[in-house]
Amino acid sequence: MYSQDQIVTQLTGSKTIAVVGLSPRPERPSHYVAKYLQEQGYRVIPVNPQLDNVLGEKCYPDLKSIPEPVDMVDVFRRSSLVGPIVDDAIEIGAKYVWMQDGVVNEEAAERAESAGLGVIMDN
Repeated sequence: MYSQDQIVTQLTGSKTIAVVGLSPRPERPSHYVAKYLQEQGYRVIPVNPQLDNVLGEKCYPDLKSIPEPVDMVDVFRRSSLVGPIVDDAIEIGAKYVWMQDGVVNEEAAERAESAGLGVIMDN
């Protein structure tokens, strides 16, 4: 479990959040979490190769295609798919990786932490 301080640090240290796996369907957790983040003033950048835009924002096929700095990468993908996402987060210079409920990839989390990124997993 992660401490409240770790969670607050990631949220207060982020202005731009790339949401990987953002769904256009309002009932999906990725959609309502991203919408909530927008409503709280965060810049949300959707990452979904299947979409052109969602929540009024242009979608990008992957993290490396985003043309601006990203503070946090919020991951809504299966655990088995997280490794390359974390590698891309490291490459683009993100500060944090947040893997949502049920998303667990210890090896990817260790790589991120070794590269200096803050990690929240399965939360």
